[in-house]
Amino acid sequence: MKDEVIEIIKVGIADQNVAKAPNRIRTSGLGSCVGLILFDRINAIAGLAHIMLPDSSLANQRLLNQAKYADTSIPLLINRMIDSGASRRLLQAKMAGGAQMFQFQSTSDMMRIGPRNVEAIREILKSCNISILNEDVGGNSGRTIEFDPKTCELMIRTVNQGTKVI
Repeated sequence: MKDEVIEIIKVGIADQNVAKAPNRIRTSGLGSCVGLILFDRINAIAGLAHIMLPDSSLANQRLLNQAKYADTSIPLLINRMIDSGASRRLLQAKMAGGAQMFQFQSTSDMMRIGPRNVEAIREILKSCNISILNEDVGGNSGRTIEFDPKTCELMIRTVNQGTKVI
């Protein structure tokens, strides 16, 4: 039997992509950003969005990077997954990130980027009827995540805290 070649599909900041088993999908540099995984367990397809900001309404609409914002990235990722063979009704989610990377004296809501990203993603997924099975959010450390569509395990490596799987 020939060894199966597993490709790691890398997703950059403010980017997204889709992977089919046996391939895996990974992103790093998750500080206040959130790595959102949508997956279809039956068809072994996963999508990963590296979301930077909660809302595109303040963005320059002419040059809008849809993958950057929760409100535009999630619908885009759902459509990409369906185009790749996922079933809309089977989609489930896991997410990690959303840290509060810097401590500010001000309690301004604008500085709560990580928590605001997490809140926006939860609201959008709820409106799309996609349940979040697991999450590792908050704190003040950066993360790297890798998802395996075959096992549906999300490996999370947190700065100075080691690795865990959810």
